[in-house]
Amino acid sequence: MTAYFNKTGWPAKAPKTDEERKEFIASLHKRKTELFMALIEKKLLPLRPGVQRLIDEALGKGIKVAVCSTSNEKAVSAIVSCLLGPDKAEKITIFAGDVVPRKKPDPAIYILAATTLGVDPSSCVVVEDSNIGLAAAKAAGMKCIVTKSGYTAEEDFATADAVFDCIGDPPEVRFDLNFCTDLLQEQYVS
Repeated sequence: MTAYFNKTGWPAKAPKTDEERKEFIASLHKRKTELFMALIEKKLLPLRPGVQRLIDEALGKGIKVAVCSTSNEKAVSAIVSCLLGPDKAEKITIFAGDVVPRKKPDPAIYILAATTLGVDPSSCVVVEDSNIGLAAAKAAGMKCIVTKSGYTAEEDFATADAVFDCIGDPPEVRFDLNFCTDLLQEQYVS
């Protein structure tokens, strides 16, 4: 928000000093999180098509699944629990908020996830929706599939291992766990 306001101009009623602006931004973040949490709890923001199917496939085969987000841990945990259910949420490791010193595109969150889960980064497949996330995954030495979103559809994903509009549910499955496995074996080239 600070970067946005610095670029486009601060609202007329915004504080003028740096310290007051930090407090102002913190209050906006808090309110944004409250509103977002209310939408999640009311299930007004559904999962994107195919996400639950892909997670179910992975968990069903005993594959370690993690969510790596720069959002705060409370919000990410609520999303995972509310949208996937508490039983699945228990099986998914969450890396969120300020658990690393630098946010994406820095690879630290992905490196932490691989280290914590005891897996080699080269055996990880990341599903991302932004160029910033793609850059972080690739810098961590991981394969990365991009599923575009309305916010990121025009971004450059040239370094992705594969790019799809969405993961998809039957009958329009775009990719599945087998595609991810094959990607690790480098049978697919984007």
